[in-house]
Amino acid sequence: MSDEKTFGVPVPGWAPPERPSFAALDGRYARLELLNADAHAADLHCANSADDAIWDYLPYGPFTSAASYHRWVRDITSGDDPRFYAIKDRGTGHFGGVASYLRIAPESGSIEVGHINLAKELQGTRVATEALYLMMGWAFDAGYRRFEWKCDALNLGSRRAAQRLGLSYEGVFRQATVYKGRNRDTAWFAVIDAEWPALKEAFEAWLRPENFDAEGRQIERLSDLTRLVRPGSDPAL
Repeated sequence: MSDEKTFGVPVPGWAPPERPSFAALDGRYARLELLNADAHAADLHCANSADDAIWDYLPYGPFTSAASYHRWVRDITSGDDPRFYAIKDRGTGHFGGVASYLRIAPESGSIEVGHINLAKELQGTRVATEALYLMMGWAFDAGYRRFEWKCDALNLGSRRAAQRLGLSYEGVFRQATVYKGRNRDTAWFAVIDAEWPALKEAFEAWLRPENFDAEGRQIERLSDLTRLVRPGSDPAL
């Protein structure tokens, strides 16, 4: 065994990035606004009411009334971590989902996306994909080095979504937490800054209007484009 010491790769000029701001994020199909109970809760509760299954893998919900959801939004947005965004479909003008930055660690250049909750009307749409692309893009443009996604290891839909979006599988943390009275093993995924330029090109190619036919069906799949970028595949899929 060698006694020679080894160290990590130098990061010259490293400076912690800023924390997420109050600014909206705008794309071709989606607009993300800082979540506000008075501005967004009623529209979101209406959209969420179409299917209670969207709450299955979240530690809260479903909410039986608009008032209880309004109160939850007010409480969860009172701090700065997590920082929630409401997702608007620019085509319909409706808000149909939320997502947040959390575990925001500028000192290490790491940020996570989570609390992703999409009503049925947004699931599988260009709006939903672009919303997460916008959040990823803001993080790397701001100077973050690592963008994380974590989910219940049994939530295969979330695991597929992470892979489709180009995040690499990094393993499972066993018995990571307890929620709703049940165990959660947590699957970890991430993108790092070195992967972002190629991944950004994949998103931009997929989001082009020319990539969709007259009925809105994709011509080239995003998963085929991002597979060329991400180094780690999920063995459960």
